[in-house]
Amino acid sequence: MQRRVFLLSAAAAWSLSACGFALRKAPNYAFKTIYSGAAETSTLGTELNRNLEAGGTVKVIRDARLIAQADVILDVLLDQREKTVVGINASGQVREFQLRTRFRFQLRTLKGKLLIPPAEIVLQRDISFNESAVLAKETEEALLYRDMQSDIVQQILRRLAAVKEI
Repeated sequence: MQRRVFLLSAAAAWSLSACGFALRKAPNYAFKTIYSGAAETSTLGTELNRNLEAGGTVKVIRDARLIAQADVILDVLLDQREKTVVGINASGQVREFQLRTRFRFQLRTLKGKLLIPPAEIVLQRDISFNESAVLAKETEEALLYRDMQSDIVQQILRRLAAVKEI
């Protein structure tokens, strides 16, 4: 019985290794230091800076006086959240909102060479609304915004990792 379990687990491990499965690794960036132009109050900018530094290979500079020490500059052109009414009932009460997060940025060197031209990432989610559950809907809205923010940060990190030379 133990031998059968061992053989089955070994076969499962072998099949995973044969399919090319590998855990996601920290990306390699072409730069060692980056100046982040995100506002101090931006939760998206804070999460982005934290994720950049988490790999241990990149130092994020936030102080504009130290910008000369950076290899590249991340210019945040737009960081915006929107909430739009998309559905109402017969009596004119709101039934559905659309939440949208826009983030526009560019990556350049100190000399002005564009490594990533101005790019915009827009994510949107629909959320139903019910006046009898306002507090629960506010919490759901906050969770949706946080999910969109994390998704945008991951997309930006992949784009930064795609830059191969400065």
